[in-house]
Amino acid sequence: MPNALNSTADDRLIVALDVPNLLQGMGLAQSLGDTVNFYKIGLGMLTGGGLALANELKQEHGKRIFLDMKLFDIGATVEAAVRGLSQYELDFLTVHGDPQVIRAAAQGKGAMKILAVTILTSLDRADLDANLIKPGDIHDITLERAALAFEAGADGVIASPQEAAAIRALPQAKGRLIVTPGVRPAGAALGDQKRTATPAEALINGADHIVVGRPIWAAPNPQAAARALLASLPQRH
Repeated sequence: MPNALNSTADDRLIVALDVPNLLQGMGLAQSLGDTVNFYKIGLGMLTGGGLALANELKQEHGKRIFLDMKLFDIGATVEAAVRGLSQYELDFLTVHGDPQVIRAAAQGKGAMKILAVTILTSLDRADLDANLIKPGDIHDITLERAALAFEAGADGVIASPQEAAAIRALPQAKGRLIVTPGVRPAGAALGDQKRTATPAEALINGADHIVVGRPIWAAPNPQAAARALLASLPQRH
C-alpha cells in the first residue's frame, strides 16, 4: 500500500473500518489506497486485532487514526487506559462525555485529542427515557453535554450532524473539533442511525470531520464510493 505521509487526501472524511478483523481492515485500507487518509477503528474490531491495525496503519502507512473506544470508568482507570493508548501516537480517542471522565482522560492523553460522546446518534428520545436520562428535548440535552464537555477539557465532541451547527455556535466550541457519525450519502440506507444528514450537510452545519462506514466498505467498489462521496463535499474555505 502506498505511504500516505504526503497524501493529499481530504482528511475531513474518516472511514470507519467496521469489519471483523485486522486482515479485512487492512484489505479495505489497501483497496482505498491514497483516496482515504483517516480511519476509525472501534470496539467491534478490538478483539480482531484493532490496536495492531491502528498501529500498522499509523506507523507504516502514515494514516491518521481515530480510536473509537468510548471509554467510561472511574477516573484513575480512565487516565491509565488513555495513557496506555497514547503510546500508539494515534490522533483521536473517544470517551463518554461525562465531565469527570473527560478530566481524567485529559491527564493521560499526550498528543492525542480527546473527543467526548454527547448522545449516541443511534438514540432517540424513547431510548433516553428507557435509560432514565432526564426529560427534555434530545437536541437541548446534546448541547448541554457538549458545553460541559468543552469546559471539562475535551478537544472536541462526537455529535449528530443535526446538532453540529448549534454546537459550533456555542462559545465553548471555539477552536474545538466536531466529528459527526450518522452521515449517509444521498440515497443510502439509514441502517441503525436515527439522526442523519448527508456528508455535505454535516460539514456546512459546522462539522470538522464526517465518519462514514457502511456506504463505503459495503460498496462493490469502495474506492469509487469514497471518491464519489469526496466529490460531493463543499470546497474548503
